[in-house]
Amino acid sequence: MPSLVTRFHLLLFCVTIAIGGVALAHLPAGYAFPAHWQGSAVDWFWPRDVALLTPPLVQLALVVTFYLLGRALTRNHFAKVQHILDPALTLLMSVAAACQLGLLMIGIGSDFDLFRITTGALAATLIVLAVVIFEAERHSYAGLRMPWPVPSDRAWSIVHRSTGLATAAAAILLAAVAWIDPGPGVSVITLVATLLGLPAFAASMTLLTRGLR
Repeated sequence: MPSLVTRFHLLLFCVTIAIGGVALAHLPAGYAFPAHWQGSAVDWFWPRDVALLTPPLVQLALVVTFYLLGRALTRNHFAKVQHILDPALTLLMSVAAACQLGLLMIGIGSDFDLFRITTGALAATLIVLAVVIFEAERHSYAGLRMPWPVPSDRAWSIVHRSTGLATAAAAILLAAVAWIDPGPGVSVITLVATLLGLPAFAASMTLLTRGLR
């Protein structure tokens, strides 16, 4: 049975662990990452070990979840959703890896703000995705894929247009966070809320429209 977890995903996981190892080797045990600024003063810190453990743990949870999801799908359903779930896992793993690299950059005193770059890049990606979802036409291999079918053309339109608008709104929020730069902590919270909230919103819309004809 094919798997949604590829060697590239495992490579991203190993790279994230390696970045964390480099950071642990160069940063003292009592170091804390600045997570939020109030004016020019830092008012929120992340302990070194907690911060560096979070991205690989998130990636491990993603790998296990997508692996089990792939095993639970039938061959026919797997073929229909692989082209969506594979890049989705790649995107999620890449965001976690970028955050880990951003922590290393902060720790060594670099001015290269990878948290803002990651947030801005995800915003640009979501703008494109919003247009694609909003304009998606009904097709067996296109659009949002759920374990349950979208019952009608009307339901399809409502689900995809509402999800497209929600995705565009999330992109605007991420762009605003990247522009304002309130700190890595707010960036991470916004990234997590976006990446978890959009799939949950799409799933809830498909459930709400199951009775439409």
